[in-house]
Amino acid sequence: MTDAGRRVGLIGVGNMGGRIGQRLHESGVDIVGYHRDAAKVERWGLTAAGSPRALADQVDVIALCLPDSPVVESVLLGSGDSDGDGVLDGLRPGQLIVDFTSALPASTVRLAALAADKGAGYVDAPVSGGARSVAGGKLTIMAGGDEATVAGLGWLFAPIAAAVHYMGGPGAGHTTKILNNFLSAISLAATSEAMVGAKLAGIDPAKFLEVVSTSSGRNYATETRFPAIVRGDYLESAGGITVDLMVKDVASFLSVAAELDIPSYTGPGALAAFKTAVALGYGARINNRVVDAIGDVAGGIRIKE
Repeated sequence: MTDAGRRVGLIGVGNMGGRIGQRLHESGVDIVGYHRDAAKVERWGLTAAGSPRALADQVDVIALCLPDSPVVESVLLGSGDSDGDGVLDGLRPGQLIVDFTSALPASTVRLAALAADKGAGYVDAPVSGGARSVAGGKLTIMAGGDEATVAGLGWLFAPIAAAVHYMGGPGAGHTTKILNNFLSAISLAATSEAMVGAKLAGIDPAKFLEVVSTSSGRNYATETRFPAIVRGDYLESAGGITVDLMVKDVASFLSVAAELDIPSYTGPGALAAFKTAVALGYGARINNRVVDAIGDVAGGIRIKE
């Protein structure tokens, strides 16, 4: 599939999806969007469609960037009544669904099979790199589905991603994303505990971070998150994912771990850390706030006073 005459419809214009839509539009891709509130589509410079089904009727590629698999399923399958309001109800042969959502592989495999029954394609293409990476085209995409189809999507992926990795058949991209997000969650939660520990021990957190950055404990959180956090900047303006979504990601990993018989000893601990943050009122905040939740439990510790 090339970009010649292809129109894209984007369903999901939140923190990540909206930026993807804006970037594609600014790169010359013919794209429309959908959200229940049309103003949320228009704020990214896109024309708003009236419904998911109406969007699908006028495009060749249906792109999804939604919170999770239940929302993806509700959009594609519809309400389940006789109205035929799901995207799949009107899917045409030759159309393609590209799912940027961090979704469950089992759901993706099922939806891809339903699309195939309609003569349509389905590519799971979750992204990593954070919303701040979209504008510079620096996301990483991990793709699952038909290899030739993925290879033909350079026109769609190039404006937003610096790297595209083909991982295998349907669901392989989403499996890769879940495993990656689990590692991110572990590093963030564990580093938060260590930073709070340093503060409790009377060690300057900034100096502790300097040591870790050139030692065996360094990780993504120490390299990209905590240099700002020790200055009191939680990077919320960069548009990172929320604590609520991190709970979803770790729970997704544990679901996949159960399906694949992966022994997981660190997963429950990471889930407990982020669930504690939710319970303490940080659910809608950037996931970096887990360090404050751990600090709260430790007696009100803050890395930066």
